[in-house]
Amino acid sequence: MQQFPLAGIRVIEIGCGDALGYCGKLFADFGAEVIKIEPPGGDPARRIAPLVDAGGGHLESGTFAWLNTNKQSITADLNTAADVAKIRALLSTADLLLDARPPAELQASPLSHQDLRRAEPGLAITALSWFGEHGPYRDYAMTESVCRSLAGLVKLVGPVEGPPVLPRDGQIAMTGGLTAFIPSLAGLYGHTTGARRFSVSLHAAFLHITEFDTGLALEAGFTRPRPGLNRFGRGYPSGNFMTRHGWLGVTVVTPAQWVGFCKLIGLPELGHDARYNTTIDRFTRAEELRDIITPALMQRTALEWFERGIPLRLTLAVVPDMGELLAQEVHRGRGAFAPVSIGTASFEAPVLPQHLTRALPKPNGRAPLAGDTAVETLPPHTRLADRAATKTDPLPLDGLRIIDLTMGWAGPTATRQMADLGADVIKVESCQYPDWFRGTDTRPPYHEERLYEKTYWFQFNNRNKRGITLDLTSEKGLALLKRLLTDADAVIDNYAADVMPRLGLDAKTLLAINPRLVVVTMPAFGMSGMWNGARAYGSTLEQASGLPSVNGREGDPPTMLHAALADPLGGLNGAAALLLGFMHQKATGEGQHIDLSQVQCMLPLVAPFVIEQSITGTTGPRLGNRHPDHVPHGCFPCLGIDQWITIAVRSDWEWRALCKAMRRTDLADDPALATSAGRRAQEDRIEAAVQNWTATVRPDVAMVTLQAAGVAAGIARLPGDLAADPHLVAVGHWQSVDRAFVGPHLEPSVAYREDFAALPYAIRSTAPTLGQHNSEVLSELLGLGNEEIAALERSGVIGTVATSKTAPASKSAAE
Repeated sequence: MQQFPLAGIRVIEIGCGDALGYCGKLFADFGAEVIKIEPPGGDPARRIAPLVDAGGGHLESGTFAWLNTNKQSITADLNTAADVAKIRALLSTADLLLDARPPAELQASPLSHQDLRRAEPGLAITALSWFGEHGPYRDYAMTESVCRSLAGLVKLVGPVEGPPVLPRDGQIAMTGGLTAFIPSLAGLYGHTTGARRFSVSLHAAFLHITEFDTGLALEAGFTRPRPGLNRFGRGYPSGNFMTRHGWLGVTVVTPAQWVGFCKLIGLPELGHDARYNTTIDRFTRAEELRDIITPALMQRTALEWFERGIPLRLTLAVVPDMGELLAQEVHRGRGAFAPVSIGTASFEAPVLPQHLTRALPKPNGRAPLAGDTAVETLPPHTRLADRAATKTDPLPLDGLRIIDLTMGWAGPTATRQMADLGADVIKVESCQYPDWFRGTDTRPPYHEERLYEKTYWFQFNNRNKRGITLDLTSEKGLALLKRLLTDADAVIDNYAADVMPRLGLDAKTLLAINPRLVVVTMPAFGMSGMWNGARAYGSTLEQASGLPSVNGREGDPPTMLHAALADPLGGLNGAAALLLGFMHQKATGEGQHIDLSQVQCMLPLVAPFVIEQSITGTTGPRLGNRHPDHVPHGCFPCLGIDQWITIAVRSDWEWRALCKAMRRTDLADDPALATSAGRRAQEDRIEAAVQNWTATVRPDVAMVTLQAAGVAAGIARLPGDLAADPHLVAVGHWQSVDRAFVGPHLEPSVAYREDFAALPYAIRSTAPTLGQHNSEVLSELLGLGNEEIAALERSGVIGTVATSKTAPASKSAAE
């Protein structure tokens, strides 16, 4: 039988929320014993649509069931002494507590973490909350759309004139759950140094996605404007285009892609038209180009265009709806969907994307009904750790060495998580082809002024790493890499599926060099299958996941999120994959290939809609800025130019509090609006009233006023605003560092704090300059002498300056 990498670990879940559920699912589906503590009557999320008949007319949430596969459920009232004693006794046997109770509730609880740390020093704890345990937003009323607005990921989406578009829920929850899983499992991996406690901010976790635009804004001094519907990034064509059948996602960035795209659609002369030569030319002439491209694309189906574009290395994607997504053979062949059962009901949902070839996750499975398990029936369990970690203990991943062959955003995000937690990450570039996140403008200043050392976003993703250069197209460079791999614990790349095999570095060869290696690959659709040659950017991955089909308004094209969501999500999933590989390696001594499909990494974000499709055979209409449960809900204009605030009313008493803040007693006293159903029937009238009030108030004043009244509300910030956000400043999210070629600048911190600290881990070292650690690594790890190293530099195998002979390769997010 398969040995699951997390077998032998006991995890207890307390609290509610999808982020908690997904974090626990990652443990449960990889073999941990996960026990969910629910209040009497069950977790309220069991009643959130889509609902399925679990037997005898008893309805259960399909999404809740998916998030809780392979777990056990115990009901307990944590306000009663007897149940508190029962759960305290259970915690005395556990390895890890995942706790999503709000910080104020935690502090007042008889099961407070301060008490648990004293009584159970060997119990690892991870707390999940919207904003962590410190800072001015800590106790804010919050929803996903409000948090997303504060994270700078709403204001850039939607029509130029507004309002900004609020996507459907689910993205912060999955991102936050994944982010919480990473330090939690790292702590368990390093448990011999003592059990750790982490506090995770879901808001800070989602800032992974904002970082690119924040970096652009810090570098340029301003944030780009909202580009309008069905536009992505700063180029064109970018967005979703109607074809003869279905929608085609297009992202054209480089000159070669533009020429290839024009050739594909039968307009080769367009690729050489001087009016459209540059990215900015195409951006400013987007409307006229749209009128040329749209009729051409109507000649074939989206699938035909996509498959014809693969050999041309074009970044295209079929943008499926949920029915089409469920039917795609590329996912079926990888086992990306599998049944979830609860009671007598069964339906399909996404499987975890960490495709460990020696230890696949459980393909979903059964979810418990509330209270299915009695404490007395649980088997005995011996805890892994017997003490709490101290400040003198090394970081959890200290002693692990990872050879990092990644470029861009997704792969470096994965290894950044490892480096932040103490692993020795050695980033391998070459002078001929530096990491393309250093910049792709190869005009003379790029080399003369070393612009490749100055881009902000490269600094963010490569801190705490060592950097070397090796020309892997040379025999000597390849031989040196293979020597580095013999003593490494892992190697990771995020190239297209054919790149590493062309260098003779396929997974089988790497494992022959070192059978202990955890080998992680991250192409768009995985290493095998009919679409394994597809190239992708983060936008392409989002399009291929089907996420645009559920966002925006009915009648609009599938709506993009105007942030490369899939790149950091792929990176976080890659980090989780590495940790799972390390756990298997530690238990068995075996290495393995982990075949990560970055499109599959996106499927948990559409899980509620996949589940709805599976249960009902369809998905409901797109809602625009409205919400299936909260009413009113939207992004409303405030006093000033392009100023907006997101407001979400979750209950009848919050509705009355909103009315009081707006001084609209007539609305509060109207019996027709007293319930959610009544307000839903008059949503246009209510939204007009809210807009009339917000238009007279500054967004910061509106937010503070409504939060003081207990109403979820948040400013729609720009990415460039985040460096001065009072909460992020208070919790030390931005750290000031100094690096050669860049000088003093701000870099983001991890999304968690250890123990009860108010401040994050300090950044230990800034991103390496090109080849900065050549001598250090080659002498320390391979025993090379000074003359050998000098000879390698003379021959161009290593170096510290990008060559001007060959332009750095523009690698896509999944190449």
